[in-house]
Formats: sequence, C-alpha cells, structure tokens
Amino acid sequence: MSASIDPVVSGSGDPVVDVAAVAAALGSARPPVVLDVRWRLAGPPGRDDYAAGHLPGAVFVDLDAELCGPPGAGGRHPLPDPAALTRVLRAAGVDARRPVVVYDGGEGQAAARAWWTLRWAGHDDVRVLDGGFAAWVAAGEPVTTAVPTPAPGDFAVRPGGLPVLDAAEAARLGAGEGVLVDVRVPPRYRGEVEPVDPVAGHVPGAVNLPTTEHAGADGRLRSADVLRARFAAVGVTDGVRVGAYCGSGVTAAHTVLALHRAGRPDAALYVGSWSEWVTDPDRPVATGGAAG
Repeated sequence: MSASIDPVVSGSGDPVVDVAAVAAALGSARPPVVLDVRWRLAGPPGRDDYAAGHLPGAVFVDLDAELCGPPGAGGRHPLPDPAALTRVLRAAGVDARRPVVVYDGGEGQAAARAWWTLRWAGHDDVRVLDGGFAAWVAAGEPVTTAVPTPAPGDFAVRPGGLPVLDAAEAARLGAGEGVLVDVRVPPRYRGEVEPVDPVAGHVPGAVNLPTTEHAGADGRLRSADVLRARFAAVGVTDGVRVGAYCGSGVTAAHTVLALHRAGRPDAALYVGSWSEWVTDPDRPVATGGAAG
C-alpha cells in the first residue's frame, strides 16, 4: 500500500485525497488503481474525454453502462448486478487489498457515485481525487493518451458496505424518523421545473440542501467543519438518521461523500431517488418549500 495515501478502515478517514498525494502515490512501488469516470448527464460520452488525455495508468469505467444497472422501475441509475460489477472492476485491475482513486472532470459528482459504488460493493480503501482532472491539470501533473492493460484484479463485490434506502425508508425519514436531504437545486425541489423526470416536486418532509454548495467553484470539497455546520442547519446532528436523494442517485452520492467527510459514515443513499419515486403514482409528491 502506498505510504502517500492513508488507508480507509471501516469507513473512517477522509474519503477525499488531493493531487499531491495521488501524484506521490503513482510514483511509488505499489501505486493505487486509478479509475477515470468522467461523465455528463446529457453527454457527450466521458470516454471521449479519456481518449483525449487522462492520468497515467488510469482506466476508464463507464458510469452509466458499467457502474449502474439498466434504467427502469428502479430509477435511471439503479444498483448494478453484483456479478457484472465484479467483472467490470476486475477487468479494471481492482484488487481487494490495493487502494483505489476515482476522478471525474472536476465537479465531483460522478466520482462520488463511483466512490460510493465501490464502498457499497465492499472495498474499504477508495478515495475521490479532490477537484478531479481539472485540478490535476492545473497542478501541472502529467497527462497521457496511452491506454493501459491492467493485470486482472481479484476484487469480489460484497453488497452492503454502505447503507441504502428504498422508497419506503426514504418516506419514513421524511416523515420524521430522521432527516431526508433532497440535494437538487431549489427550483427542482420546489416543483417549479423538472427537466428530466415526468413529475415535479419532492418527497414529503425532505429538506433541500443542494450538493453543489458542498464544494467550491474549483470542485474541491469544503472542510469537515464547514460541512458539519451546513448539515446541522437542516437538522443533521449526532444521533439523527440521515439519507440523501437527487434525481437518479448520482449527485446525492456527492452529498453522502460530504457527510462522510463531516463524520457521518452512516449516511444512506436513496439510490433510486426521484426517478424511482415517481414510477409509483400512489407515492405522494410535495411542492413548494424553501432551501435549507
């Protein structure tokens, strides 16, 4: 294991790592596995960005096709099939006892969902490159177009490494059994606009805290103290259960990442999120309200 990246043990430690630490680790005798998960909701494909230049040794993994299941009743980005995910991660060189670093273009959301997926799958040592590819380039670190052929990994997916909410559990949090955080922008939360899903609004009782505010303009995650204060302002305090959702479980993973940095590794992700919630017309929909 690289001495430059401290191991994550049972959810402890900072889930984010900076450029300098990753650069040092890549130059060590046993570098981490690096996964490029650049992605855009409306395209173009992140693979094109990868082909144009990526971190040395990085392997591209497709968020839509390889880290999530097919869209349907479970939402637009449901959980992947464990056996299929095992094949994808082994092909990318992921080992059970080797650290993994994931990065995206810099916004942090796709990388957070990749981080969450690997942690849910049972890998305890996964980090997000703070600021992503943009931060790497800004620091003057090397970029390559060479595509590596990693040795097959030995990682076997063991679901359950991080907690997951289903629709019923999300409803209970919204009803007062904890705090359910809607991480979308306020107009979507209030039901004023809905650019993707067929119904606008939010889960009744959910509070709004946009995940975009958990990071600075450069995409770097805010400090643990700042994040703790932001979450406390909407009722996320010690001993209170907390879960997060968004449109399809990608941007909410970024809020779960922020909650981990803030000291809440028990935070749960509603993977199906709003895209699953609205598939059942009997589920209630709330509108209006203010951001947290």
